[in-house]
Amino acid sequence: MNEKMNDLKNTTIEFWQGKTKKQQRLLIFSFVFILLLLLTVLWFGSRTNYVPLYSNLTLQETGEIKGILDARGVPSEIVDNGTTILVPENSVNELKVNLAAEGVPNSGRIDYGTFRDNMGFGTTDNEFNLLERAALQSNIEDLIRNITGVRAAQVMITIPEGSFWVTDDQDQATASVLVNMETGYRLDQSQVRALYHLVSKSVPNLPVENIVIMDQLGQFLELNDDPSGINSSLTVYEQQRNIQREIERDIQRQLQQMLGTMMGPDKVLVSVTTDLDFTQENRQEQLVTPVDEENMSGIAVSVERITETYTGDDVPEGGIPGTGEDDVPGYPGGATGNAGDYERIEERINNDFNRIQREIVESPYKIRDIGIQVMVEPPDPDDPQSLPFERINDIQQILSQIVRTSIDMEYTDGWEQQDFQDRIFVSSQPFFGKVNLEEPPTGIPSWYFIVGALVLFIIVLLFLLFRRSKKVEETEEEETEEPSEFEMPPIEERNSEERARRMQLEKLAREKPDEFSKLIRTWLSED
Repeated sequence: MNEKMNDLKNTTIEFWQGKTKKQQRLLIFSFVFILLLLLTVLWFGSRTNYVPLYSNLTLQETGEIKGILDARGVPSEIVDNGTTILVPENSVNELKVNLAAEGVPNSGRIDYGTFRDNMGFGTTDNEFNLLERAALQSNIEDLIRNITGVRAAQVMITIPEGSFWVTDDQDQATASVLVNMETGYRLDQSQVRALYHLVSKSVPNLPVENIVIMDQLGQFLELNDDPSGINSSLTVYEQQRNIQREIERDIQRQLQQMLGTMMGPDKVLVSVTTDLDFTQENRQEQLVTPVDEENMSGIAVSVERITETYTGDDVPEGGIPGTGEDDVPGYPGGATGNAGDYERIEERINNDFNRIQREIVESPYKIRDIGIQVMVEPPDPDDPQSLPFERINDIQQILSQIVRTSIDMEYTDGWEQQDFQDRIFVSSQPFFGKVNLEEPPTGIPSWYFIVGALVLFIIVLLFLLFRRSKKVEETEEEETEEPSEFEMPPIEERNSEERARRMQLEKLAREKPDEFSKLIRTWLSED
């Protein structure tokens, strides 16, 4: 075994000494690189990936779960200020099931399961009321923690004691809620309203006015009485400002996209200002219009026509004998009798018209005026003439059409083209202070190719190095074999004793040349 180790050692030393300084440096670098690569692969392969087992825990719950995991020998980590426990990913599901079967976490919270475990015949009314209120508080806290953005919650409820006297005024409960919000998260008014109603409907005889909600920063989450959210002038202003900002942002986004396609996304800057009319008008109209507007006539509902004609002689003087009981016979008439004709035509037409009744509610969001400012950078920032005037004219025409279609027609009645042009401003100048953003790389990163080329270069270099060393060894072997032609033939030994002495002398000459030379000198001196 020692001889093999010595042979290996001698071979390694001869191999190393047979290389040049450059080859030795390359071998060292290759060995270190391969070693680091193997260590990196082993580190990533043996690294344990930790995932959350439970989140949003109290310190008591965290301590309880940590003690159980340590007793079982499960590695764990505590993060988020002691509210989250991390365990290895491959065991998280099994741990959740086992801990849930054991009723963990259980840090002393009182819920409705407490009545099942601790209630008995010796329970007094005060103990029952105390447990009921604690269980109610715990369940409300669990409900609040399910709201998005709420990390934890604490609820304190005060329920008045019942009175033996009958009164018209009934005592009301009160509630105080402290919510711990996520970092950078804020509840909007609809979520705050839902939170108030959640607490109010969970406790008997608890009006919304008796609830106080505060976050961890000491800011009150106040409830607006008006469901529409406009119970004060400040809120109305905020809503109108948000609507105006949204309209301006929409127009600006469309212009930025369209002009950016024309000139380049970093060559155009658009600013839009609007004046909105928030007046809401409700009116009723009762209109009567003709059916035939050309002739201004209606539709005939009923038609009545009467025609009378008479042809013959007139009545003679004195009248007709025997006509009428009160007539006087032989009394002279008022006119002489003559022959004549009589015709009478009468027409009655009942026309009906369109009766229109309208109830109009006009939208309160009308654009009363608008202003658009556009800055364009020339293709060559150092040469303002590189942007032709025709291109600026095209931009002005586009903006003019947008202004014409955006402003309500009620306010543009009588406007001329110059009125629309006055609300447009286009400026051509270079942009200073513009941040040049690097485009994100697409496809395979370049460092992949660099690392791959480096590994391939090292492999080829090692192959060529070992191939060259092999050739050198073969050359040395050939050189050592060539002088064998001039070797003296072995001398036949007379007997085995002389042969043994010869072999001992040769071995002594090879291993200990100094002692061999002393022996030769001793023999010569004796002779």
